Amino acid sequence: MNTSNAPANTASGAIAGNAPGPYTYHPRSGRRRLVGPDVTRALALIGVVIMNYHGFMDENFGHAVPGSSFMTRLFDPWTGVLSTRFAATFVFVAGVGVTLLTNRSRLARDRQAISADRWRLVRRGALLYGFGIFFDWVWAGTILPYYGAMFIVAALLFTLRSRWIALVGVVATASAVSIQWWAVPRIYAGNYPYWLFGPNTFSEHMPRGLLYDVFVNGTHPLLPWLAFLCAGIIIGRALPAVPYVRLALGGVALTAVCYAINHWVTPQMSSYRLSQAILSTQPFSRGLLYVLCTLGSSVAAFCIVSLVAERFASSFVVRVLQLAGQTSLTLYVGHAYFYKIADALGFVQPTGLGRSLTLALVYWVLAIVLAALWQFAFGIGPVEWFYRKFGG
Repeated sequence: MNTSNAPANTASGAIAGNAPGPYTYHPRSGRRRLVGPDVTRALALIGVVIMNYHGFMDENFGHAVPGSSFMTRLFDPWTGVLSTRFAATFVFVAGVGVTLLTNRSRLARDRQAISADRWRLVRRGALLYGFGIFFDWVWAGTILPYYGAMFIVAALLFTLRSRWIALVGVVATASAVSIQWWAVPRIYAGNYPYWLFGPNTFSEHMPRGLLYDVFVNGTHPLLPWLAFLCAGIIIGRALPAVPYVRLALGGVALTAVCYAINHWVTPQMSSYRLSQAILSTQPFSRGLLYVLCTLGSSVAAFCIVSLVAERFASSFVVRVLQLAGQTSLTLYVGHAYFYKIADALGFVQPTGLGRSLTLALVYWVLAIVLAALWQFAFGIGPVEWFYRKFGG
């Protein structure tokens, strides 16, 4: 998410801190970076780690059972209010990153530079997709293959006008809702469309299975998750002059309205198809209200975090979080192996939310410290280095 080269004498200033503002300078390379996207990415990744650990560690796979506490219901990775919120925010910030990566060539209308950026996104997306399929054997349900597929799609989108990118997001959402509209009555009648929603198609390594998984039945399918990426691309074009307060209020209002409609209208519906495909806010329903309320919360989170991060850009906490955000791919891969090591040592026990939160906290204390030390010493995370070396 580099935006430009900093003056040569700014690298040392990054270590001591910068005046509050939208930019800071990397402590080793001295390159200028926006604060908001990095810090938002770091905080979103913290949430992803918590939800993943809770889902894997709890004896009910994270599901809240009757009589569960409020916190258990809140962190339920399947139906809780926080379910998929952090991952969706991560995808939203990826859209912002696509814009920051390609802004210079797009605004200059330099065909050669645009072509270079396009192929860079394709290479990076293909690398993430291929690595993600392998990584799915280590960490089932990983977002990486879908993340890679989104970068490949972004390679086709970034030169379009914002209204056309918005239309792509609308079409992705409408397609997901239409699929659910078609599938819900068949599922309800006991005629489950296994050919479309069959489990674990990554392991089958069949072209059709992989295609359906990426677009329809995976953990983070492009239909409708492309909507979050498209929104990030569009809002990224306004940085650093985004009207954070107005957008945050709009995002909060959209989320609240969606939940209000779901709470008050759904019980009055006799149509199971309507309640599931349109009015459901459950993450795996891929319903219309789910997409809208998740988009609203992602926009609000990005704006609020960016506003605070820019205000306190020179603080120790913000600088450390920013460095962690710049190493997010390494930290994401690392959280899976940390879990496997903890499991081998006997620390993983199905004792509910408390242990998963503790394990996530331990990982993040270590991860943030190591990310900061690595950035000062080497300037780029090891997985990020590999990613850029072979992905451009």
